[in-house]
Amino acid sequence: MRYGVSPDHPRIKKIQDALHRVLEHPGIRLHGNVEIGTDLTIDELREAYDAVVLATGADRDADLGIPGAELPGSFGGADFVAWYDGHPDAAPEWPLDAESVAVIGAGNVALDVARMLITHAEHLAHTDIPDHVETAFAQNPLRDLHLLIRRGPADVRFSPLELRELGTRHDVDVIVDPAEVGPDEHTERMIAQFTQRRLIVETLREWAAIDPADRTASRRVHLHFGQQPARLIGPDRVTAVEVERTRPDALGRYSGTGETVRHEVGAVYRTIGYRSSPVPGVPFDEALGRIPEADGRVLDPSGAPIPGLYATGWIRRGPVGLIGSTKSDAAETVASLFADLESDGSRSVPGVGGVLAAEREALLSRVDTRVDWAGWLRVDAAERTLGAIRERERTKIADRTELLRCAAASGPTPDETPSTPDPAAALENAR
Repeated sequence: MRYGVSPDHPRIKKIQDALHRVLEHPGIRLHGNVEIGTDLTIDELREAYDAVVLATGADRDADLGIPGAELPGSFGGADFVAWYDGHPDAAPEWPLDAESVAVIGAGNVALDVARMLITHAEHLAHTDIPDHVETAFAQNPLRDLHLLIRRGPADVRFSPLELRELGTRHDVDVIVDPAEVGPDEHTERMIAQFTQRRLIVETLREWAAIDPADRTASRRVHLHFGQQPARLIGPDRVTAVEVERTRPDALGRYSGTGETVRHEVGAVYRTIGYRSSPVPGVPFDEALGRIPEADGRVLDPSGAPIPGLYATGWIRRGPVGLIGSTKSDAAETVASLFADLESDGSRSVPGVGGVLAAEREALLSRVDTRVDWAGWLRVDAAERTLGAIRERERTKIADRTELLRCAAASGPTPDETPSTPDPAAALENAR
C-alpha cells in the first residue's frame, strides 16, 4: 500500500487501516527490514517455522524488446512508481525534464503513470508525497503526453473509473481521435457483451466529440489506439518513438499493418507488465517470471512440493489481477498449508514447541536492524507529525537511514501523539 498505490488515491490506501488492525493482533509479529538471502536464508526459516509463505509480488518491469529500448530517457513504470511513492530503494532524483513524453501500455499502471506525470504539483499537496518528489513535480515542464495502446478502445485493460479520472485533472485536456474510437464490427460486438468495455468506449467517444476550440489547458494527454511501439529513436538519448499501426481480425487479434507513425518525445515510460525477482534459495522459472507451484505449494526442479514452502500473489501466478483476485489466491494457498499441516508425515520439521520458539528467537536476534511493530508505529508517528505541518494526514519519509532512525528512536506512538501538534515543535522534532 505504501509503495504500489499512487499518492493521489487515498481511497485505495485506506485498505492500510484494515492491515493495521490485523498487525495489532497478538498472534502476529512484524519483522521489517529483513532481507532474505542476506540477513536470513529460506532454509533457516524452514528449519525454524512449520511453514513459510512467499508473497513478494512482482517488482520489475517487463522488457519492451524493441530497438532503442535501453536508450537514456527510456524508463520503467515500476521504477517511476517506486520513486514517486518514496520507496527507500528508489533513486533519490528523477529526470522530469521533457516537454513531451510517451507512456506505453493499456492497463491501470499506465494510467497511474500518465496521471501522475500530467498532474500539477499543487494538486498533490494534500497527499502523502515525499518532499523531494513534490519539488520535482513542481518543476516538471511537461506539455504533451502520448499514451500508446496496441489494441483498440474495446480491448484496453483500464477500469472505467480510472479512465474517467484522467479527464478530471485540473488544466489538462484529453484528446482522442474520433477515427480511432468509431464504430466497427469488433468494437460493437465487445461493448454489446461487456458493460465495463461499453463504459470505457462511451467515455472515449465523449472526449473525441469535444470541440478542439474548447481545449485550452496547458497540458494535453493524447490517447492513441492501434499503435504498437516499433523502436525508440535517438543518437544518445530518446528523441522520438516510432510506432506501427495495428488492426484486429474477426476474432479481435491485433497484428501490424506495416504503416508507421513517429511521435517526437523526450522520454518514454514502458508500462507493459511486471516481472517478479527471484527469492534466493527458492526455485524460479525465468521464462515465466514466477515461482513454480501447484495449489500454492512451491515445487522443486523435479516437480515435487517442497515441504513447508508456499507462495501467493504475483510471485505465484504472475502479474495478473488486483487486490480482489490476490485475496482469493491467498485463500487457496492457505488451504493447502492447512491441509499439509493436518496430514501425517507431510512436514519433516517438528511442530511448534519450545525448541522451535527458541530457534526463532535466536534466528531473528541476528538481524539487529530489523524493525518490529513498535518501530513501525514510531515511523508512522513521525510521518503524521511531518504531515501535520502541511495540514495533511502524513508526509512520507523516503530515506532508509531516516526511517531506521525513527523506528529506533524512543518516543510517542500515534495513539499518544496529539492530534494537532504544535508546528514549530513538530518541525524541530522532524529535524
